[in-house]
Amino acid sequence: MPKLEYAGLTDVGMKRTHNEDNLKLLPEHNLFVVADGMGGHASGEVASQIAVETVASLFEEIAADPEITMPYKEDRNKSPVENLFVTSVRYANYRVFEKASEDARFKGMGTTFVGMLFKDDRYYVAHVGDSRCYRVRESKLDQLTEDHSLLNDYKKMAKLTPEEEKNFPHKNIIVRALGMKESVLVDISSDVFRPGDIYLLCSDGLSGEVDDPNILRLASESGDRVEELCKKLIQTACANGGKDNVTVICVRVVE
Repeated sequence: MPKLEYAGLTDVGMKRTHNEDNLKLLPEHNLFVVADGMGGHASGEVASQIAVETVASLFEEIAADPEITMPYKEDRNKSPVENLFVTSVRYANYRVFEKASEDARFKGMGTTFVGMLFKDDRYYVAHVGDSRCYRVRESKLDQLTEDHSLLNDYKKMAKLTPEEEKNFPHKNIIVRALGMKESVLVDISSDVFRPGDIYLLCSDGLSGEVDDPNILRLASESGDRVEELCKKLIQTACANGGKDNVTVICVRVVE
């Protein structure tokens, strides 16, 4: 199993009165997840908590009993690890949707999701929505996820200038999230990790306030101190306005 150093922090930010983000660190399964809830009257917090807890629970149940019956059929085009990861997120979607359907207080709630799993010599990233995963490798920052947002859809159709992107009127509209429908399409990607890699999972409270060059700068300044990097990223997001809750998980593959 890979040797990992990890840290995770969440902050309410500078404008919100409560935190609708949730995170979960499961180092015993090399699993790390972030969810950013949406919906009024704290229902977003309920959605994000259901998401992270459901994914974590399924991994724990499978570890305890590998013969357990899965809630969905396997996709033959995916590896067993990918099937497990995608199934856990799809099941989390169903649980959020179910809760929203049966309790009027939570009608319309949903959550984004991004998670990372390390297995053998590979990492796996599963996501729905606009929470992101980044990789820092050899002084270069790469975004490993693609936002499921109206802004990103628009960017793919038309070339936007930086000014047009900054002033886009519907930045916060998500086109895919957990809980919106009974089923959901989960994006999953995988690659070989390298010693020294740093991976960042975050809600859009970070990516909306701190641009890529500054994320890379802060990662370079923090070196291999993952907890310090989490703190610096959140402090910078808050200093830049902190309009949303901010959640960050940093995972470093040890040399």
